[in-house]
Amino acid sequence: MKRFEGKVVLITGASAGIGEALAYRFGEEGASLCLCARREERLLNVVKEVEAKGGQAIALRCDVTVDGDLERAVEEAKKRFQKIDIVVANAGFGVAGFIEKLKIEDFRRQFETNVFGVLRTFYATFEELKKNKGQFVVLGSVAGYIPSPGSAPYSMSKFAIRAFAETLRAEMKPYGISVVLISPGFVESDIRRTDNFGRVHENKKDPVPSWLVMPREKAAKIIVDAIHAKKPEEVVTLHGKALVFASKHLWRTTRFFLQRGFRLRKDLH
Repeated sequence: MKRFEGKVVLITGASAGIGEALAYRFGEEGASLCLCARREERLLNVVKEVEAKGGQAIALRCDVTVDGDLERAVEEAKKRFQKIDIVVANAGFGVAGFIEKLKIEDFRRQFETNVFGVLRTFYATFEELKKNKGQFVVLGSVAGYIPSPGSAPYSMSKFAIRAFAETLRAEMKPYGISVVLISPGFVESDIRRTDNFGRVHENKKDPVPSWLVMPREKAAKIIVDAIHAKKPEEVVTLHGKALVFASKHLWRTTRFFLQRGFRLRKDLH
């Protein structure tokens, strides 16, 4: 029997990157999938791919920044599969730029998706998770442990949802709901090809060296294994683990390199 046979998994941000890779992995593991994203055409292609491999999936056009969208998606998911067991709050993007050049609106836009989008996802699915003693999975980031110059809004949003996940884990224990925090380092995705308004530029070159980027399929396997094991947290990528360790135990050294990196980046502007 497959590990997730009989389980229904809802994933936000499922049209690309880690979300798409998770859809394929969960499908191979026997789960029925409720896939949510803004880009409906991309989402339908993911559904076709899952079904071609023998899985079950539905596409639910959904924007995590719009009140009511997730509630509607949950109702559609229940009509098709009668329940939801696992929710993966994956939707997100990154706002980049030095603080002095950004505006309040940039920070607000970042938090609307990365923080309030996670909250909307939780509130829309809580009753189902409580009923089924399910799992709520939060896609954080190594940036939620260690900030870098030029990415304050993104790091702030990931620090915030790490705090949310840690608090939620304790509060959900009496209901039998487990909370898993996933903190990836550099993983193959569209996030570094997305502008400050959440628009994807397919032809934009990834600024991170390819040798440092983990293939999304490998990341998806690690994440699904962590969800199956109900781990409290999984840091994905070796460099991610090193940075999280440094943030906890080598903060003075980390601060030095952050300041050095800031000076180098300022020199480039």
